[in-house]
Amino acid sequence: MRIGVVSDIHGNLAALEAVADALASADVEAVVNLGDCVSGPLLPAETARWLMQAGWPTIAGNHERQLLALRDTGAARSASDRFAAAHLDADAWDWIGRLPAILHLPEGPLLCHGTPDSDLAPLAHTIIDSRMTTDTSAHVAMRLMSIDAPVVCCGHTHLPVSLRLGDGRLVLNPGSVGLQAFRETRDVPCIVEAGTPDARYAVLTRAGDAWHAALHTVAYDFEAMARLAERHDAPDWAHALRTGRAPD
Repeated sequence: MRIGVVSDIHGNLAALEAVADALASADVEAVVNLGDCVSGPLLPAETARWLMQAGWPTIAGNHERQLLALRDTGAARSASDRFAAAHLDADAWDWIGRLPAILHLPEGPLLCHGTPDSDLAPLAHTIIDSRMTTDTSAHVAMRLMSIDAPVVCCGHTHLPVSLRLGDGRLVLNPGSVGLQAFRETRDVPCIVEAGTPDARYAVLTRAGDAWHAALHTVAYDFEAMARLAERHDAPDWAHALRTGRAPD
């Protein structure tokens, strides 16, 4: 069995379409989406419509939760959420409102955005000297002590990692489809950089009882998305989309 895994699309429809084309050629039987689908100064409504039509199993990320809070209370955590909220239609809001926080697939993998307990906490990464770094398998295993699943798929950090724990479980972060760098200034400040503008995704493969993951990148027209970000007054996004590096 082969399952495509995507996360953190952030309204980048061009990157999503490139990843979908790559997965269509990869002989996957299903694709799952780990959240943060539309927030960002790009194409939130169009991305939501595409995902609704695709029908992929999808969970909510922290930005879906924040968007619903913005709709209900007017409280906005970020300009990316405000932009997306201003462009979503009723169907998109209904779809977002129905997304679960976690999902345990019948095949075995558990899907979460951050950790199974928090959509803001990183599962496979930790912040060292303001940089997001892959954590040790022992620390990751401690965060999953109560989880009985052969594979745990997570997103949120935008950085890809495939980590085998000491007990044989696999932890997979496919990286981000739509945004390869950002600078976080709230909560715990950090810099996240994938280093190139290519879209990221992963493929899970099961052979017997064993699961394996392959991390992939695919090129797309990032310049078009960077220009769109500039038109929407988001030069920091434009820089990250073009370079895979966080803006100064």
